[in-house]
Amino acid sequence: MVKQSTDTSYDGSQIQVLEGLEPVRKRPGMYIGSTGYDGVHHLIKEIADNSIDEAIAGHASRVDIIILEDGGITISDDGRGIPVDKHPKTGLSTLETVLTVLHAGGKFGGGGYKVSSGLHGVGSSVVNALSTLMIAEVVKDGSLYRIEFERGGVKVPFKKLGKTDRPTGTTITFYPDPTIFKETVTFDYKWVVDYIRHQAYLTKGIYLGVIDQRTSERAAFYFEGGIQSYVKHLNIGKEVVSDNIFYVERQVEDSMVEIAVQYNDTFTELVKPFANNVLTPDGGTHLVGFRTALTRVINDYARKNTLLKEKDDNLTGDDIREGLTAIILVKLPDPQFEGQTKNKLGNPEVRRYVEQVMNEYFSYYLEENPEVAKKIVNKALLAARARKAARAARDNVLRKGALDGMGLPGKLWDCSSKSPDDSEIYIVEGNSAAGSAKEGRDNKTQAILPLRGKVLNTERARLDKMFANKEIVAMIQAFGVGIGDAFDVNGLRYHKIIIMTDADVDGSHIATLLLTFFFRYMKEIVEGGYVYLAKPPLFSINKGQKKQYVYDESTLDEAITTLIEDRKARGVAIDPTDDPVKQAGVTVSRFKGLGEMDADQLWETTMNPENRVLIKVNVADAEKADAIFTKLMGDDVSLRKHFIQSEAKNVKLEELDI
Repeated sequence: MVKQSTDTSYDGSQIQVLEGLEPVRKRPGMYIGSTGYDGVHHLIKEIADNSIDEAIAGHASRVDIIILEDGGITISDDGRGIPVDKHPKTGLSTLETVLTVLHAGGKFGGGGYKVSSGLHGVGSSVVNALSTLMIAEVVKDGSLYRIEFERGGVKVPFKKLGKTDRPTGTTITFYPDPTIFKETVTFDYKWVVDYIRHQAYLTKGIYLGVIDQRTSERAAFYFEGGIQSYVKHLNIGKEVVSDNIFYVERQVEDSMVEIAVQYNDTFTELVKPFANNVLTPDGGTHLVGFRTALTRVINDYARKNTLLKEKDDNLTGDDIREGLTAIILVKLPDPQFEGQTKNKLGNPEVRRYVEQVMNEYFSYYLEENPEVAKKIVNKALLAARARKAARAARDNVLRKGALDGMGLPGKLWDCSSKSPDDSEIYIVEGNSAAGSAKEGRDNKTQAILPLRGKVLNTERARLDKMFANKEIVAMIQAFGVGIGDAFDVNGLRYHKIIIMTDADVDGSHIATLLLTFFFRYMKEIVEGGYVYLAKPPLFSINKGQKKQYVYDESTLDEAITTLIEDRKARGVAIDPTDDPVKQAGVTVSRFKGLGEMDADQLWETTMNPENRVLIKVNVADAEKADAIFTKLMGDDVSLRKHFIQSEAKNVKLEELDI
């Protein structure tokens, strides 16, 4: 059970008011980042994070989320309950103050929370301002209190409803305002599940559950192991160096440092740093302290145990972090995040805290687990040798002028535009398809890079092997961004990199190989929104000189049905026993591949910006993407088979989130 604190005092004197609420509806993006899908779901996080803070402080043991049938959402906890006494500055109930005044909360000193994920304390009032209806219920001292709001203003005044047997806690129900969130106000059950799973990993011993009343789906999470369980989850499908996960949790001065580490057999690093349960994707002082200590401790151990010889250089941080999976969680009373998005932690003292804990306890771990330590060091030594081989291979390629930014690959048909914003490159498999693309393209803005066969599976290859692969080198050379420690996304020559392969299993495999390379070694071009998949048509519906291109079988069936109904409406006699295509009065051609299309067809269907269908590839969640590529391109065939069988029905044309 998470509830453990005996200090239950929590009243209006601990709530400090900083400023009013008026700007929120005028400029909502300043407070929640966007008014699209992400913004709608950020509202959930703002409310639920408050409940999580109650658990972190030792006052709550469970949080429940219910997605309501009518479009709303309810979030409840069994914590102390938001104070309901009269606030000394506003003269209103403290509950109303917290929900209507910007920067009013228990997170600005005064003892409300010692550790909190909400730096600015704007969450509840912002959600209120951006909701058509918010209902807040609080149970304290055996009594139930309630207040209702409409777009931030009081709708039903604060009232004590009487005695109740319900446990203490806070329940918030709200409905996002469709005049603010014009794109969508529909909550995504999978998003909520991912959110509560992460929070359960980060707050061991808390129960988090969600019920979707629209579909009757439900999920719940409870992890006694906390971030150890999280690391184990991240390494599913990977061969781990040892099942013995390094774990430490120590208090340093007024802060808590919690770290879990496990190595696997991959060539990539997956480290997730958190501060007060907030993911800091850009790192910060806690990540710097962790990396510094990890590198020092492993080098010291390697030298002490003669795994590194006197003549050998120290292992670099990159060598040591190859195959590393780690969670760093620090909890501190006054986190200094950079901006409302909290992407980076700035507290200088935290670096010292993390270094101190890692230096002492990871050293103990290596000494007490010599077999594991030897495997970790040997893996880093292999990485160091591969790094040196990659450098030699790169230098060799550089001597041939391939990566110096001067020459371009000989097989590249470049565009004449020199503006990256206007330029796009099609990566095409096969000579016939590439030839048609070259003839049919707009040579002012469209470059063509033909590839021969299936490219290297970079999930299982280091950089030295990549420099020996002509297709990989051609892409590095054409894009102009370099690779490895020389990578610079600012050098990108094309702001649309379009993978154009056949609409069959082989084409999908080639596309996946390319996406694996981009994700593992050029992630910034994916994160920047520069990578797309071209969607070639599968069918052509022909009637005289007119052609309609169709991209999948279900759309073909819909199109044929529409044509039949149109003919019926015009009084055309139709024999219902005929084949549907005959009833529609058309012929249907199926494309076997891009190579079958002539230049005009390829331009019209797949390359003309006015007609083509492009799927933007997004790294919506790097952790999820990492798991997907492990399943698709790793050694475990059963994981890959299960993924394909379970996910094939969920593929959408509009956008691919990896």
